[in-house]
Amino acid sequence: MKPNRMLVIASLLSIVLLMFHFTDDILREGGMALRGTSNLVPVPIWVVWLWGTLMLAECRSGYIIMLVGSLIALGMPVLHMILATKVVTNEIARARGDYFFVWTLLALGVIGTFSFILAVRGLWRREWAPPRATGTAGVTP
Repeated sequence: MKPNRMLVIASLLSIVLLMFHFTDDILREGGMALRGTSNLVPVPIWVVWLWGTLMLAECRSGYIIMLVGSLIALGMPVLHMILATKVVTNEIARARGDYFFVWTLLALGVIGTFSFILAVRGLWRREWAPPRATGTAGVTP
């Protein structure tokens, strides 16, 4: 499988897992997410990330967007393990069934790291052609 296709798949999977994780954050009592309309702040971020993944996958800007997205996915478990340690050590959380919450954190860490490596590798190895002017192909001045 081509590295670019693997990066697109990993980036899409990161977006879905991050949406699951953020939803769980919102629904969790005492979670890190804020209540109210501020929960809609990630929506434009996910739109840009999705656009960069699907529409700009072959462009340098798409690779950069996926690189930033992979850092977000990679940073999520780090933030939670440092700032929200009560989720991992809380007996009530275990009884409540927070395994999916913790599983998404671990999956985001793995997929975020994988995406980061692929995005850096793609940016490093690709030879980027200069942008072509539209409508001037084959015309000599």
